[in-house]
Amino acid sequence: MKPSFLRTALVLGLLSAIGPFAIDMYLPALPSIGQSLNASMGAVQASLMAFFIALGLGQLIYGPVSDMVGRKLPIYFGLTLFGISSIGCALAPDIHTLIALRFVQGLGACAGMVIPRAVVRDLHTGVDAARLMSMLMLVFSVCPILAPLAGSLMTEWAGWRSVFWTVTVLAVLGIVLLATSLPETRPPAQRVLSNVRGAIAAYGVLLRDRYFLGLVFIGAFGISSFFAYLANSPFVLIDHYGLTPRQYSIAFALNAASFIGASQFTGRLSARFGLLKVVNVAVLGYAVTMALLLALNLLGVDRLDVLIGMMLLGFGFLGLVMPAAAVLALDEHGSIAGTASALMGTLQFVSGATVMAIVGPFADGTARPMIAGIAGCALLAYAIARATFNGKRARVVAEA
Repeated sequence: MKPSFLRTALVLGLLSAIGPFAIDMYLPALPSIGQSLNASMGAVQASLMAFFIALGLGQLIYGPVSDMVGRKLPIYFGLTLFGISSIGCALAPDIHTLIALRFVQGLGACAGMVIPRAVVRDLHTGVDAARLMSMLMLVFSVCPILAPLAGSLMTEWAGWRSVFWTVTVLAVLGIVLLATSLPETRPPAQRVLSNVRGAIAAYGVLLRDRYFLGLVFIGAFGISSFFAYLANSPFVLIDHYGLTPRQYSIAFALNAASFIGASQFTGRLSARFGLLKVVNVAVLGYAVTMALLLALNLLGVDRLDVLIGMMLLGFGFLGLVMPAAAVLALDEHGSIAGTASALMGTLQFVSGATVMAIVGPFADGTARPMIAGIAGCALLAYAIARATFNGKRARVVAEA
């Protein structure tokens, strides 16, 4: 029997949120970490980038393994690795050790990010999958609201190392939830044909599927724009606009609330207009909003209220794009959902890390490099959406 939507969304959302919690709690502490470890802004950002790269690369392993051995065992392993490396981060004596341990921490965290998407596909397809994905994102996205505020308070009261002790506790909680509240959704009968050779063949099939790759890269450049915001916003909002870490966490939470609120309409809008229409309209809205923000900045409008307001609108559109694009990408690959989810996650997170690496050298303390990176990603996502869906229509007509 399939578990209830609410219980499944709650458990999967919390498991998915443990890794991002380690990102979002960490953001207000970035300037403090630099001061504490006598590290440059670039070195501190490298610790964030290492986490993202590990999140992407590790998924290539976890996804196929979850097809072979079931969904739960790899999550147990990942949460355990995450917890142990979090303790190491809390004790790190220098920035180089922290960067290395953040990479290992990311390898553990990615299990809780890739496998829940496969669980959604195990249980549902189409509009029902979109509903469950949006509910999962409701739980998952609460962390960008709570985590920066919690991280800023902890940094003020107990120092930045307390952030890593907290996420260690969250890893233990995740293991308990996995053991008590989530059934296995990949029964042994479905694992029979899953093996290493099959996983390699599955990756080949996916890499030749232009429609799948198009949807993946729509999401990739959507999430890359958010990564550019993650890496640069603490320095822009705190150092350039003069916000305190606590005020920064509130500003960050506003954008997260927009993303969350919009994502909850994905299922309803998809049922009425279809998933393709939702993605098309939302990615256009996102691209227009971010391009307008860049134009205003280039014209000399460098105001905090304008930045936050436009980000609020833009991330609302992005909240519709991400779950709908993910469901569409996985819909036609149910038999290899873990592998498909893994490739999706890897390409998206590696894209995000690449964008962070490209934007980083241009950082000059102002908002412009960050805004340019976000707008560039939004416009690329729109261009890919047009090419992908035009290609899909052409293929359907040819096959008719």
